[in-house]
Amino acid sequence: MHRALVLELDVPSSPEYIAIVRLVVASVASARRALADERIDDLKLAVSEACTNAIEANLAVRPGSPAPVHVEIWEGPDRLEVSIEDSGPGFDPDTLEFPPPITDPTRLNFERGLGVPLIRTLVDNASFVRKERGTSVRMTVFGGPLDGDDTGAIYMDLSSISQLPPLSGQG
Repeated sequence: MHRALVLELDVPSSPEYIAIVRLVVASVASARRALADERIDDLKLAVSEACTNAIEANLAVRPGSPAPVHVEIWEGPDRLEVSIEDSGPGFDPDTLEFPPPITDPTRLNFERGLGVPLIRTLVDNASFVRKERGTSVRMTVFGGPLDGDDTGAIYMDLSSISQLPPLSGQG
């Protein structure tokens, strides 16, 4: 399968950058792929979950100076792939404890552990690859190119930005 790197992005391991990653991924998906708005919304939510997990993993290893979250967007003729990578301790998604069914009253006691099943539900394919240092979450949504096959790559490094300024007009 032919695929090309479209965008590479490093962001600081801080929650305020999740919205930036979500916006960038949604912009690429809507500008370059024939995907329904609902599919793009699903992808945005899956990306948010993966970024949150990556940030938490990075902070668990280096609380004072965590590594950035690394994001890559790849395109193939029939798909868009998003990879979100952390430098945390890694985990095996097959050994995760899943919450009880929604009809079980003890479900109300579950506050964590919903991200991986949610990611798997929201995208067409999700894989979790444990690396020497960290985990890569690879999410795929199927849909052809919007117009032609523009495979120009973009790289942005936001990892050196210490904090986002407040939005004007926001209280």
